[in-house]
Amino acid sequence: MKTLLNFFNSFNVKNVYAAANAGASGGSASGWQTEFWSFAPLIAIIVIFYLLVIMPQQKRTKEHKNMIESLKTGDEVITTGGVYGTITGVADKVFTLEIAKDVKIKINRTMIAGKVSK
Repeated sequence: MKTLLNFFNSFNVKNVYAAANAGASGGSASGWQTEFWSFAPLIAIIVIFYLLVIMPQQKRTKEHKNMIESLKTGDEVITTGGVYGTITGVADKVFTLEIAKDVKIKINRTMIAGKVSK
């Protein structure tokens, strides 16, 4: 247990600065290089997070926006609430959906989950 505590205590901020100062005072690496390598894991995590989370979400958002812009009267869609309907009217920010015979609802464009393939 003590070994495990010593291991985690070695990641202390005080130890990082001490290592940086030791490298700058007489070691082979300069101070800025040591500080850079101490931040390298953080930079790597940020890059990996961007590549695995943010980029795919931006791609999905762009595809969804293009799909909504391509919708026209007569297309069958599903809403984010799970309601299936046929588009009967297109306004600036609102679609009119017919969900049953003579039953029409107005719904915001952003609430369309996808186009139903026939």
